[in-house]
Amino acid sequence: MSAPLKFVHEFVPGTSERTLLLLHGTGGDEHDLLPLGREIDPGAALLSPRGQVIENGQARFFRRLAQGVFDVEDLKRRTDALADFILDAAERYRFDLAQLVAVGYSNGANITSSMLLRRPTLLRSAVLLRPMVPFEPISPPDLTGVRVWIGGGKEDMIIPRENTERLAAILSAAGAEVTAHFFDGGHALTSVELVLVQRWLRATPPAA
Repeated sequence: MSAPLKFVHEFVPGTSERTLLLLHGTGGDEHDLLPLGREIDPGAALLSPRGQVIENGQARFFRRLAQGVFDVEDLKRRTDALADFILDAAERYRFDLAQLVAVGYSNGANITSSMLLRRPTLLRSAVLLRPMVPFEPISPPDLTGVRVWIGGGKEDMIIPRENTERLAAILSAAGAEVTAHFFDGGHALTSVELVLVQRWLRATPPAA
């Protein structure tokens, strides 16, 4: 009998080869992004873990010292733990890591960005919704062949636009193919960007 996976999570089988890794924002849980995942890719399998850090009663994927100030050592440790969970989940549920697309919102987008920078061979595609720079890498990883879609809010009072633009520049400098859009509105998602994400996913070529 296989060992239990180390994150509380939901796994919903799909009808296509793609699996969406859904990573919620602060205060969310493993159910939070399931409707979004089904909306942007009706045929994909869905893997949605719950963050293991509790801040003021709300689940997160890593600790922070203040609003917008991350505990970087905790972030790196929990990035590795989440990456290991993904590897274990791929074996348990028999999905192809090459067909995995991470979809993270806010805190979930930030730990996804951290995985891209810290564990660059794990993800080949990622959707980052309202992300910011998780940390500045000492040297850029090799993200050649990785596709990243970034969505920011022009009036986001939590994440300054220039921070999201800096993240896009870091990922591009590492070799990723980055598509970035900024939408009218704040930290909440818009219907327009979900349509664009859906189109971007449909245009994502199958992995070799």
